[in-house]
Amino acid sequence: MKFEDTYLNDNILDALYDMHFEDCTPIQEGCIPPILDYHDVMGIAQTGTGKTAAYLLPILSMLDDGGYPKDAVNCLIMAPTRELAQQIDQAMQGFGYYLEGVSSVCVYGGNDGSRFDQEMTGLRMGADVIIATPGRLLSHIRMGYVDLSRISFFVLDEADRMLDMGFSDDILQIAKLLPKDRQTIMFSATMPDKIQQLARTLLNDPVEVKIAVSKPAEKIQQSAYICHEPQKIKILTHLFAQDQLNRVIIFSGKKNKVKDVTHELQRLKINCGAMHSDLTQQERDEVMLQFKAGKIDVLVATDIVSRGIDIDDILMVINYDVPRDAEDYVHRIGRTARAQRDGVAITFVSEKDFNYFNKIEKFIGKEITKNAMPPELGEAPEYVIKERKKKDKYGKRYKGKKRSGCKRRPNKNVSP
Repeated sequence: MKFEDTYLNDNILDALYDMHFEDCTPIQEGCIPPILDYHDVMGIAQTGTGKTAAYLLPILSMLDDGGYPKDAVNCLIMAPTRELAQQIDQAMQGFGYYLEGVSSVCVYGGNDGSRFDQEMTGLRMGADVIIATPGRLLSHIRMGYVDLSRISFFVLDEADRMLDMGFSDDILQIAKLLPKDRQTIMFSATMPDKIQQLARTLLNDPVEVKIAVSKPAEKIQQSAYICHEPQKIKILTHLFAQDQLNRVIIFSGKKNKVKDVTHELQRLKINCGAMHSDLTQQERDEVMLQFKAGKIDVLVATDIVSRGIDIDDILMVINYDVPRDAEDYVHRIGRTARAQRDGVAITFVSEKDFNYFNKIEKFIGKEITKNAMPPELGEAPEYVIKERKKKDKYGKRYKGKKRSGCKRRPNKNVSP
């Protein structure tokens, strides 16, 4: 479907024409028509599928067509991180280039007092669109000058990531301040039980648009090292000794490992930076800015940068540990081989992660190449997938053959 085949207004179509956007992506084709028809929408799609435009374009088109109050907040878009909020704001500026009467304000933490004052001014005046992280918006709400009672559109972007980051209570607290007859649009890369529960709470008879998680790009050269846990840092050192690596992201699921790996790389005089939740927002912004500018060669990070961050020139992704969710693996390695470039993805697989890695191979539908362990690093464990023992209905594992019944003790008072 082409954008001109939708009912988006001419000002939006002109902006898309200037940006050389003609064809809808599948998520846009599935979401734009029902949003324009005032339906709630539940979109399941990974980063990079065009979901921001899938909700921004129809909302901006409807706001530009008129009929919404000029002295009120008409749309609230929630995002889990400052980085994603900024990207949505940038998209808003591009798509809304020809919209004279639609105003917006981006609200996020980790900045100075002057920025807070600017946010306050925009919120007091009633910007048409608020793009916000939950914590920062609640700070403004508690100060008593934010009126969300006339909102027409409520958008939750990367809802699963917001719940993972502990924003569930914040979201529900904000939702209580919104009118019941609003139009709610939720996007999530995955659909676990907690997201389904949130959708049932916030959405009214939604249209569900699900775009299957795409397999990793063919241009990504995937491989793995089967190793013992203590060998991981040795393999990392070996890789950097072999080549002068740059534009690399190393992922770990735990912030303490991120700190340890960063310390080890710095000891090896490798130009690197760390990204994890213990850093202040200002520190995270500075690290990301330096990495994007090429002032840092290697970024060691938790999954905070596995989704929603657009960096097109990453040459290699290293999974220091195996993600527990197969879709997270796809998101991680999807940071490389972007914009028609080639890329490399290497995963370190220790014995405790064998089953998780096996699930990833099944999910992507291919066996990932296992690299030979360099002889000087010692012997690698054998890659063996052990079948998990089945559980009975009480959650107990069978230790052997299940007995069909139990023997009764003979009743001594009954004659044979």
